[in-house]
Amino acid sequence: MKKVLIGATAFTVIMGTLSSVMSEDKVHWGYSGSEGPDKWATLDESFGTCASGVNQSPIDIRRVVKGELPPLQMTYAAGGGLVVNNGHTIQVNYTPGSTLKVGEREFELKQFHFHAPSENALQGQLFPMEVHFVHADKTGNLAVVGVMFKAGEHNPELDKAWAHMPSKAGGKYKLGAMVDASKLMPESGEYYRFSGSLTTPPCTEGVNWFVMKDAVTASEEQIKKFSKTIGHANNRPVQPLNARVVVE
Repeated sequence: MKKVLIGATAFTVIMGTLSSVMSEDKVHWGYSGSEGPDKWATLDESFGTCASGVNQSPIDIRRVVKGELPPLQMTYAAGGGLVVNNGHTIQVNYTPGSTLKVGEREFELKQFHFHAPSENALQGQLFPMEVHFVHADKTGNLAVVGVMFKAGEHNPELDKAWAHMPSKAGGKYKLGAMVDASKLMPESGEYYRFSGSLTTPPCTEGVNWFVMKDAVTASEEQIKKFSKTIGHANNRPVQPLNARVVVE
C-alpha cells in the first residue's frame, strides 16, 4: 500500500449526492442540444442548482491566493476492480479500504472517472483529459481530487482499465488486475483548492475541489480511445467564479 501526501481540507455534501454520481440516471441528460449543460436545470426540478448555484464546477483557475494548505494523506491499495460505461464517462469503481485522511477525518475512495477534454482549466487552458477521484466518509462528506492528463508517454496503469473498456453504455467489466489509483497521481503534491459542486446533474454544491498543478501523461492513442468510446466531448463548460477564492 502506497502513501501519497498531497494537501487538503474537508468537504460537506449529502450522501445522496454520491449516490447520484454512481447510479444510473433517472432523468436523461447529455452534453449537447436540448439535453446539454445549458438545459440541465430545465430537465428536472432536482437539477435546479445547475442554473441557480453560485459555486458551480468546473472553473478556469486564473487568479489565486497564497495560503498554508494542510497536507492530505492518500493511502491507496490497488483496488480499481470494476470498469463501467455509464453513457457519460468511463468509471472505475474501487473496492473498500483505500483512504484519504484530512486531519482526524477519513474518507474512502469510491470511484474515479474521466472527462475529455478536461473540465477544469488552468489559465484558460483545457487539457486533453481529466480524471476525478471521488471520496466519501461515513456521513456523506465528499472529497474530489482532479488530475489533468497531457499527451505524452504511454500510461501503463491506465491500460489496465482501458484494455477492458466497455464499448457500449451500460457495459461493465470486472478486472483481474486491479488499477492502483496512486499510480495515476502526479509526483508533486502541489494543488489548487476551491469550493465547488458536482460537474454533472444535480450539480450539488458544497464540494471542495483539489486540482493538482502538475499533469500526468497518457499516449495520444489512449486519449483517443476514451474519446472514441464515449463518442462526444463529456466536459461541462467552465462556470463563473463569482465571489469564490482559489487557494494554492
